[in-house]
Order: sequence, then C-alpha cells, then structure tokens
Amino acid sequence: MSWPDRQLEVGAVSWTDRYLAVRDRWLSNPKFQRWAAAFPLTRSTARKRARALFDVCAGFVYSQILYACVRLKLFDLLADGPLDAHDIADRLAVPLDSTERLLEAAVSLRLVERRPSGRFGLGSLGAALVGNPAVGAMVEHHSLLYADLHDPVGLLRGERRQTELSRYWTYSAGDKLTRAPDARCIDYTTLMSNSQPLVSGEILDAYPLHKHRCLLDVGGGDGSFLIEAAKRYAHLQLVLFDLPPVAQRAEQRFAALGLEARARTHPGNFLAEPLPQGADVVSLVRVVHDHDDDAAMALLRAAHRVLPAKGVLLLAEPMMGTPGAEPVADAYFGFYLLAMGQGRPRRPETLQQMLQAAGFAETHLVPTRQPLQSRLIVARKNAARESVLSN
Repeated sequence: MSWPDRQLEVGAVSWTDRYLAVRDRWLSNPKFQRWAAAFPLTRSTARKRARALFDVCAGFVYSQILYACVRLKLFDLLADGPLDAHDIADRLAVPLDSTERLLEAAVSLRLVERRPSGRFGLGSLGAALVGNPAVGAMVEHHSLLYADLHDPVGLLRGERRQTELSRYWTYSAGDKLTRAPDARCIDYTTLMSNSQPLVSGEILDAYPLHKHRCLLDVGGGDGSFLIEAAKRYAHLQLVLFDLPPVAQRAEQRFAALGLEARARTHPGNFLAEPLPQGADVVSLVRVVHDHDDDAAMALLRAAHRVLPAKGVLLLAEPMMGTPGAEPVADAYFGFYLLAMGQGRPRRPETLQQMLQAAGFAETHLVPTRQPLQSRLIVARKNAARESVLSN
C-alpha cells in the first residue's frame, strides 16, 4: 500500500464539488465557449485557457524544438553574438529553409530573439540555458524518456517490463554492480553531477552546517554535494555512501581536490548493508523520490539508526504540490519515475509522515530560494526545542 497524499472521506457531495460540477458543464459547452471568446469581459480569459490547452497538446513538439537547438549547439553558437540565418545554416550544416524554420520556432518559444538588424541572437530562455549546462545535459538525456513515453497508457498499465530509463539508471533495473565502473554508471553519475551545484547551494543556504561536525551524504554520487559543503565549512568531516563504482569515482574526486584528510567513501547498498556510523547530520539529496515506499522507509529508518541524539536528517528533492511549480513534480517527475520503473514524487506532508514513522519526532519544511529545483525537510532524531534555523 502506498503512502496516501491525502485521506479522502467518502460521504455527501460538498458544496465545492457541486459548484465545480456546474463550472465544468459550462466550460465544456461549445455555445458557452463561443460566447466567452466573443464577450469583452471574458475574451481574455477564454483565449488564455485556449492557449494553455493548446500548449499541453503541443508540448512534445516544443520539447523537440528545444532538443534540436541543444543537439545543434545553437545557443553556444549565438552566445558569441547575433548572426544572420545564412551564417547559422552554414555553421549548423543544416539547409537554409530548415534553419529558418527552426529559428522561427525558437523565437516563438523565447529561446532565440530576432534582432532589429534581422539577425538572430539569444532569447531570454536561451541565454539562461547557456549559463546552466546541466539543463542542456538533461535535455539531451530526455531522448530516453521520449522513447519510453511513446505509449503512456501501456506504461501506466505496466505492460512494459523494461524501459530505456530503467536500463540507463542501473540501480533501478536491479543490476548487481561490480567495483569496476561501467559506462552506464559514469554516464548517470555525470548527469546528476552536472545539476548538483545549483541544488547544493540551495540546501546549504537554507540550512547552515556550522554547528555540525560530520556530514554523511547517502546516495551522494561523485561527491558534488560534499565538495560544496567542504568549501563552506573547513571544519566539517565528510562521508559518502553509494554503490561501489559510484563511490570509487567520488574517492578519485576527493583525492584530486586534496580532501583525503576530511572526506572518505563507504561503498555499499543501503537495502542490503547498514549505513556507516559517526555522522551527526545525514543528507538525502534527490534520493528518496527514486525509490518505492518500502525502500524509502528502509532508507529513512537506516538514517535514523545511525544518527546520535539530536542528530539531523536533511531530505531534499522536488516535491508534489509546490506552489507555482506543480507540473515539475506532479507531472514531470511523476512520469519520469514511472518510466524509470520505481519511485514517486511525494508531498511534503507525506514525507513528514514517513519521517515520523521512521522515528523522527520533529520535522520542518524549510524554505529554499528555488523550490522548483528542490525543497528541504529538516528532521531531528528527538524533539529538541531549539530552532533548526538558528545561527
């Protein structure tokens, strides 16, 4: 049984349900739709809703336009300054008419801008991509997701036993990894590492670590989060726990950065082996949502066991119901993890219930600057009185 996001009571239909039923009947009525599109006071709203519905229908095409731009390195090309369509076509090795079609599409999506000179430069979103290579890496990675979503109904019904994403994310396929890194392990570790600096900054800004002495990062990949913590806190001891080939790569990074005296790795699988002892703060950064409920509970209980009294757990990941960013976790991660074959996004309340069931008596949802990327729950092993955000 999955952890419920909300307990629903079966009973009489509420006034809210009755109102929404009337609203739905009106909105689905073609005569009302035509009237709303013509009436001055409702015209703007009707057009916005029509555009929003079309955007949902056309979203796959938009994503493929972005994918083509990233694959062709169009944004990198325009980062040096605007160019005319002929120059762009020559440099991309794409026929002029196809280049113009791509440029016009990219302009409509604010990826590219048409400049007064008639040349094309970076748009507001294209410029943001140049400064955030992690997004570009994820866009290229999405080719696997697109292949898995070609039959979403079959995916929902569980008719596909193996997907491209389950093959890519080795641990989700249940492979037994050896201590020698393979190409898949390196690929997915690199992908996560590319996006980790932004998430690491969000977490460390929201919860300072100066009062802690040792940080254990479970599922820490190549050590990016621990490396960022090491930069901010020179006194902090660092421990990374991950699958053997991943931990090996982290160990190499620690050595290259001269962190051997402060950072160590502990290879293992939390489903089969205990977590290492000694840390007073444990971090789970984008780990829990990768696992089904039983495995996630096992991980939370394992973290609780190794923490001392007043020890802290940091649970950071995109969460369902994030105001203003609902499609990120509810839609994108919901179906990404479905294609991966395990895991699910969860609401903060659900995660807090799971943490309490694992033994944590005090949990707090701590604000982050970019909750779209990651939200943070801080849990203490006992009901300490002091604020988790005290300086």
